Amino acid sequence: MKSLRHAARAALTLLLALVAAGSLLALVVFRIARSVVTPSRRKPDLQILAIDTSAQTIELTRTADTELPGRYGLLTSGTYDYIKIGAVLSTGPMSVRRKLLTKIDASARVDKDAAFSGWYYASPSELHLPYESVIIGAPHGPCPAWFFPSERDTWVIQVHGRGTTRAECLRAVPVFQAEGFPVLVVSYRNDGEAARSRSGAYGLGSTEWHDVDAAIGHALRHGARRVILMGWSMGGAIVLQALTSSVHRERIAGVVLESPVVDWRPVLDFHAKLAGMRDPLPALALGALSSDLTARLSGAEAAIPFDRLDMVARSAELGAPVLLLHSDDDGFVPSDASHALAEARPDLVTMKAFTVARHTKLWNYDQQGWTKAITDWLSGNGFLNDSAGD
Repeated sequence: MKSLRHAARAALTLLLALVAAGSLLALVVFRIARSVVTPSRRKPDLQILAIDTSAQTIELTRTADTELPGRYGLLTSGTYDYIKIGAVLSTGPMSVRRKLLTKIDASARVDKDAAFSGWYYASPSELHLPYESVIIGAPHGPCPAWFFPSERDTWVIQVHGRGTTRAECLRAVPVFQAEGFPVLVVSYRNDGEAARSRSGAYGLGSTEWHDVDAAIGHALRHGARRVILMGWSMGGAIVLQALTSSVHRERIAGVVLESPVVDWRPVLDFHAKLAGMRDPLPALALGALSSDLTARLSGAEAAIPFDRLDMVARSAELGAPVLLLHSDDDGFVPSDASHALAEARPDLVTMKAFTVARHTKLWNYDQQGWTKAITDWLSGNGFLNDSAGD
């Protein structure tokens, strides 16, 4: 009898331990899933070690980004919230010295913590091009946008990526403006500028495309005959959903994708491995986001339709020429799915692969090659033929 009681206690202890372990696992899975759909701003990823105001140089901690050739920016705080930097002047084992392109006064206070940025332009006024601020009436509320007018009736609509703002897109505006294209740079729900949805969470492109659809409608009502969509990073996923689902999809004449998310599964798997997560955690987190109930428990508004977001599998649905710009050294969104999409639809997809440039920094690293890839694609697809873009 006594042995039976001991066995029962042991079994109960084991059961409680399993329940506790299962609860802990569930908490970890939901935390991972929540991090995927929760909007976040850039956190500091480097330190400013020294600034020489007489020589106008800056010394930064050495990272894969800070040693990149080209022109970039630093999101910081103090006297300046954004500092432009130029050529690498020297590198050491732990530091990089670069030319300052923003003049720093000797009396300025610049905090040490900073985040590396490829935006370069922080405001549309820095382009010295005519523009106006407009509001797009989208399903979840107003979405602020910048409009750069020009003579063609094919408009370019640009969509920024995850955790960034419209400023990310400004680098491309002069390229299209030089060829006579009006450019509309838009925001979308939960990006910190546009209206917030009920949950405040990302749909990873599955919901945000409705706001791009509203932007297309705005363009068509204000003189556009057709549009070219350009998406950066997660903006690429948003644009691809608009291309296949928009009520205006017949007016979408082409798509340009910069460092795009073409399929979320390999991207999330890549980040899980970077974070040292072991199986089955990444698969469980994806599963949590794929079901309505567990997606809501993870902070999402609804289940994330990862199958619909896999544009390699849906490549047959592409209905317009696509230009893919991606670095094989991206470091954030692997280029494999971009290559796979180009291989699946060589009739419509042009792939321009870069190296070294990393994520959404192709313009910064190789402005000439990046610009040529876009203008060659515009020319090759007949967009430069006349004022209508035919």
